[in-house]
Amino acid sequence: MNASAPAPRKLRVATVSLGGCFGCHMSLLDIDERLFELIEKVEFDRSPLTDIKTVGECDVGLIEGGLCNAENVEVLRAFRAHCTVLVAVGACAITGGLPALRNHLDVGGILQSVYGEVPDDPELPLPLNRVLPIHEVVHIDHALPGCPPPADAFWQLLQDLIAGRTPVPAPGLIRYD
Repeated sequence: MNASAPAPRKLRVATVSLGGCFGCHMSLLDIDERLFELIEKVEFDRSPLTDIKTVGECDVGLIEGGLCNAENVEVLRAFRAHCTVLVAVGACAITGGLPALRNHLDVGGILQSVYGEVPDDPELPLPLNRVLPIHEVVHIDHALPGCPPPADAFWQLLQDLIAGRTPVPAPGLIRYD
């Protein structure tokens, strides 16, 4: 009797978006039909692909967006605690990106001019005085730059992580559109 070897364990991957435009997630989805090949090697946890709202124990966490409010910080810390490897994805996660353009402005003044008063609602997350890149709050293991990183850069990153290699984005894949 010829016993076949068990299938290799799939890499468990989760994603989350903080303060940003969700463009990095859209770029991940742009790997198109390669998603079928990817799903043979990874299992998605929290992600728009699964609609799972909480994160389990994961091998890899992909996080896009900067930290704009207290809720973003809470989500990031919980995400980091559940992911063995954390990848900052895109300009907002790495540097604060476009949301950080508000950093030279007074947050109270912005709220006053937008709402006519500073909102006092416990349902609204407390805005931070400045937008932070995620590495200022938690340790990140890798960064995938771009705005957004193109689908091929996501593909290369995931293939490297699946193979146990340190991901190094090819220079031709990094762009800021």
